[in-house]
Amino acid sequence: MRSLKRLCWLCLLSVVAFGAQAATATVQVRSTTAEFADVKERVVMALENRGLVLNYTARVGDMLERTGRDTGRERPVYGKAEVLEFCSAALSRDTMEADPRNIVFCPYAIAIYTEPQAPGTVHLAYRMPVASGSDRSIRALRAIEELLAGVVNEALQ
Repeated sequence: MRSLKRLCWLCLLSVVAFGAQAATATVQVRSTTAEFADVKERVVMALENRGLVLNYTARVGDMLERTGRDTGRERPVYGKAEVLEFCSAALSRDTMEADPRNIVFCPYAIAIYTEPQAPGTVHLAYRMPVASGSDRSIRALRAIEELLAGVVNEALQ
């Protein structure tokens, strides 16, 4: 009986672990050889071309540099790094009406960064939402994925 309980617990843990892994968002990264400021400007222009507005710029690279000194971890992670946050009222409404839990996907974010060893290569990264739930939710989340990919593709042209 004890071994059966142990087996049941192992099965349950496996299902939970697999489910957590399946729900992990995929990160897409695209790169270009350019100046950081130029790529950032092209991302902002791609947003504006879609009628979207940049809500917030998180200066992640500056924060890591500043706090690294305070924590004794001074190795630079990035040359420059920012995360641009924005939203689409229409897509957000579609997504959240389909499933209120989809609130976690808003705001949308595109990271722009360089690495210290390759300052001339600028990377654009974003999380692809896991298309799950009802058919309506899946369609709405895929529309967000298309938006993010479209903005990045336009910025890299």
